Amino acid sequence: MDKETIWLIIGFLGQGLFSARFIVQWIKSEREKKSVFPIAFWYFSIGGGVTLLAYAVYRQDPVFIVGQLTGLFIYFRNLYFVVHERKNLNLE
Repeated sequence: MDKETIWLIIGFLGQGLFSARFIVQWIKSEREKKSVFPIAFWYFSIGGGVTLLAYAVYRQDPVFIVGQLTGLFIYFRNLYFVVHERKNLNLE
């Protein structure tokens, strides 16, 4: 397997992880009968974002790189809020 094929696989893996977050969110929302973002949504967002960022760096695509970096900041920040909120709820 050549280098280009490996990077294409990495790119598709990242896209798959990134897309899976919507399936997770949809299933959780259907079960609760309201719009919900489970913690897995943020983990899939981060996993897909990191993988797609690696692919974007390999491709040397500055637009794609900036987009993924911006998204990753938001995903990590939202995950922080979820974890922080859970810690506060357990302290009360």
